Amino acid sequence: MISKRVVFFLFDSVHLLDLAGAVTVFYESGCCGKKYDMRYVSPYINPGTSSGLGFSNVEPLSSVTVGANDIIIVAGMEIEKWNRSDDHLWIPWLQAAAATGATIASICTAAFALAAAGLLNGKNCTTHWAWTTALQQEYPLLKVIENKLFVQSDRIFSSAGIATGIDLALYLVEEQHGVDFACIVAKDMVVYMRRDGTEAQNSIYLQSRQHIHHHIHRVQDYIIKHLHHKLTIEELAEFVFISPRNLTRLFKSATGITIGKYIQSLRQEKARHLLKTKHKVAWVAKQCGFSSPAQLRKLFKEAQD
Repeated sequence: MISKRVVFFLFDSVHLLDLAGAVTVFYESGCCGKKYDMRYVSPYINPGTSSGLGFSNVEPLSSVTVGANDIIIVAGMEIEKWNRSDDHLWIPWLQAAAATGATIASICTAAFALAAAGLLNGKNCTTHWAWTTALQQEYPLLKVIENKLFVQSDRIFSSAGIATGIDLALYLVEEQHGVDFACIVAKDMVVYMRRDGTEAQNSIYLQSRQHIHHHIHRVQDYIIKHLHHKLTIEELAEFVFISPRNLTRLFKSATGITIGKYIQSLRQEKARHLLKTKHKVAWVAKQCGFSSPAQLRKLFKEAQD
């Protein structure tokens, strides 16, 4: 049965994007025609964010009786400020919610809360890459999966946090309303593409952006917008007003890979996404800038070997 209600659970010092990313997905779902009743609950009267912003319109946990068709989203919080002396205020509520069969999802460090409540014992889970080791050490009954956007174990989900809360929320929307509708929501949010839980936390779009070279960022943006075209070094160099030779050197120095390898990896990643939406191989190959469907199949085969 399709859920009509999403309950967002807020700890004090909640991370704003962990909460807002998932909230926006379900809000935009309503804007696109599939509405959810969104409730905000907390064991605290006026919880605040880790960045200093406070909330006032938040209900006590006792105001919501969770049912099997509800979705509970527990947003990540600042671990250093997490008050474990208050466990009795929220653990029974979360355990009761799980006992109903409700879908429960943690974003980022909220995996620690699910673990503290015993909801992840014997289950696969994940959290932000900076906290996976600590989570595994503190809760040895868990099986922490590293470098995944999100992990599902029965009706318990855990995500890597920050922007991956958006990916997880889109997945939950897709579960209920289908991939085409989830893509509509993603497009409405100006999210490039919904990533699924099998992908690494660092996609090629993120891996090669961890530098501060302005010209190379501009080139990368240009490549992403023009993947369906035949791209040349000369064209890219002209775009940022530097020589092809200098661009080649700067790009490799900033990103660690060549321009050709970067373009190929982007095209392969985009193709994998489009193929999941059941488009024909010939159309996907054209959209991703491959010369033919045969070239696309060849590159996928080489990547698997």
